[in-house]
Amino acid sequence: MASYLRSWLSLPTASYPTSTSSGSIPTTSSSNHDEDGGSDTEKEDNDEAPAFPSFNSAQRMQSEIPKILTDTELMPPPPVPALRNRTIGVPTSTGGLAVPITTTKPPAKPGKKREKVALAPGHSPLDWAALKSSGKDLRGVESLMRIPPSVLKKHNTREDAWSVFNGKVYNITAYLPFHPGGEKELMRVAGRDGTKLFASTHAWVNVDFMLDTCLVGFLVSEPSL
Repeated sequence: MASYLRSWLSLPTASYPTSTSSGSIPTTSSSNHDEDGGSDTEKEDNDEAPAFPSFNSAQRMQSEIPKILTDTELMPPPPVPALRNRTIGVPTSTGGLAVPITTTKPPAKPGKKREKVALAPGHSPLDWAALKSSGKDLRGVESLMRIPPSVLKKHNTREDAWSVFNGKVYNITAYLPFHPGGEKELMRVAGRDGTKLFASTHAWVNVDFMLDTCLVGFLVSEPSL
């Protein structure tokens, strides 16, 4: 134990730097560390993404920048067709769309235009509807009949006019002043079958509804002797 204490006490003591005459404390230089640390800080603060591909890469060297054409190098506009020298229906030598030959023919002359006449006061379509619903007898017969052509042709006057539409015989006497085309036009079918003329002038009209209260019977063939 005594030998251990003697060896411990005989260890050399550490020497500490003494102050200089000027009284300044010596310091270690850390210029290299500061320079390295500053550069690292600058690199960390720079958030700009690097160029891709890089400026000196093989991809950039092989890529070609598209050429911008000038006005003289652009495609010229199509030539203006000589409209004054064109003939309808005849194709021009420079090409283009020709008018179909069917359109070069003169249009057909329109047929006779069906004109409406001025109706007397109280004879409008609404007045005719009111007359039908009034309950007045517009048939002139007690019951529906089977009417042959020989009987039909006897009812051909303004005071007694019958006509056939789609096989049904109607007493059109009361409807004559209400007809938009005039009484004269409707009298053309008095005493005969007016189905064909009716279909050629106003097939869209529902004659069964318009003359339902004027129905007197049905057209049949002549009885055999």
